[in-house]
Amino acid sequence: MSTASNFITSEKAQLFVKAINKGKYDRQITAGIDKFVDKKVDPEMQGFYSTAELAALVDIKGGDRDIETRMPVKITRHYFEQAKNSLAMQQLIKARPDETYDLAGSQDPGKQMDYSPVEGLLHKYEIGLIYVASTCSAHCRFCYREELIAKKEVARPDGAMAPKGLAKIDEVCTYIQEHNRIVEENGGTHPESGKEKLREILMSGGDPMVLSNKIIGNWWASLSEAGIENIRLGTKELAFFPDRFDDAFFDMLDAFHENYPRTNLRFVVHFNHPDEFLKKDEQGNYIQNPGGGLEWLDNTHRSVKRLTSRNFVNIDNQSPIIKGINDDANALRILQRELKRNCIENSRFYCGRDIVGHRAFNVPIEEAWQILNESQKGLSGIEAHARLSITHYKGKTEVCAVTTEPMNAEHGENGVLIFKLYRNAGNAKDRGKVAIVGRNPEAIWFNDYEDRIIFDEAGLYGKQNY
Repeated sequence: MSTASNFITSEKAQLFVKAINKGKYDRQITAGIDKFVDKKVDPEMQGFYSTAELAALVDIKGGDRDIETRMPVKITRHYFEQAKNSLAMQQLIKARPDETYDLAGSQDPGKQMDYSPVEGLLHKYEIGLIYVASTCSAHCRFCYREELIAKKEVARPDGAMAPKGLAKIDEVCTYIQEHNRIVEENGGTHPESGKEKLREILMSGGDPMVLSNKIIGNWWASLSEAGIENIRLGTKELAFFPDRFDDAFFDMLDAFHENYPRTNLRFVVHFNHPDEFLKKDEQGNYIQNPGGGLEWLDNTHRSVKRLTSRNFVNIDNQSPIIKGINDDANALRILQRELKRNCIENSRFYCGRDIVGHRAFNVPIEEAWQILNESQKGLSGIEAHARLSITHYKGKTEVCAVTTEPMNAEHGENGVLIFKLYRNAGNAKDRGKVAIVGRNPEAIWFNDYEDRIIFDEAGLYGKQNY
């Protein structure tokens, strides 16, 4: 498909973007471990890392195990204020040497670069994903986009090595229009990929909410005019800097809906632990709200309520289950209950990916399933919608069940794990197919089951690149 750009926004879009207030946002960001080492942070933050922790990080600085080569250190003041009283949040945001003890892993475990028709766009599934930002307000140490944020070179399908580039509006919108033209002329499916019309785009990165309101609004208007019906925006800004959702942002949001009322917006947020949004008392306990539920941080709750008050906006939460952060059934139960109570859907939880340095963070697959299953005891049916997912190169794969009873003598003598391919690349011909493997409590990736395959109609073990 040609990638020559010929997309032009309308006068309506240009007037909409011109009227947008950029807003002013002071996130009070501290970037780089040197700021803590040299005591160039506010006095209150100087004890965030202990002397011993800083010495250990300095000791490996500049070498093969330099933690900031893998993922730069970055934190907002808002997140620090919560993290100083939360071990889970400290584990999420604080660098530590064991991140680089074992750097095995892939920079592209889902083989996503095989599905990049233009720079910054992935069209692997029925939706498209675009990289529009290469950083966030703060950096999760377990980040699955470490190759983008750390600007590392990744292998392209043609064998070339280059950092991932960001999407450009004209190129992406031209691709959308051309793809949809071919689909329409071919009776509803693309003659090569078998995909249908491209109706939905996920804006990702990095975090799109670090961009100005004008840039976000320009993307939204352009995507709408290119034929996109549903726009998702992935963000952790409600945890890192909830004041980003201010009057200027909501003015832009409402003006967009007025101009493009048929385009739905969905915010895919990223709360990993209830400590990120709940208040605590002096003993470290969550505070009961007399009206029901628990007390939220004022600015986080205000931003969520302003989003959910608009009927053209939906919010979903998704999170990996990460060692030392949220591998706790009680924490996940509170997370799911409070989010649903405040109109945020529990979309999915993830097993860790096979990325560089993943072994410092990943919980074994079967343990993650057991934690999630335990967390959903006591939740209502609508609170417990989230499933457990692990990304295979063929698509998103659900961990459906882990049994404890023997299944057969060959591989299932200790029980089995059942995978189901619930999102499949291309025309999704294998969607819904399953694979059954004998249990391995230490497994953290698909290849840890390759010696105990019982049944594999999904083809998860058909190639050695999972």
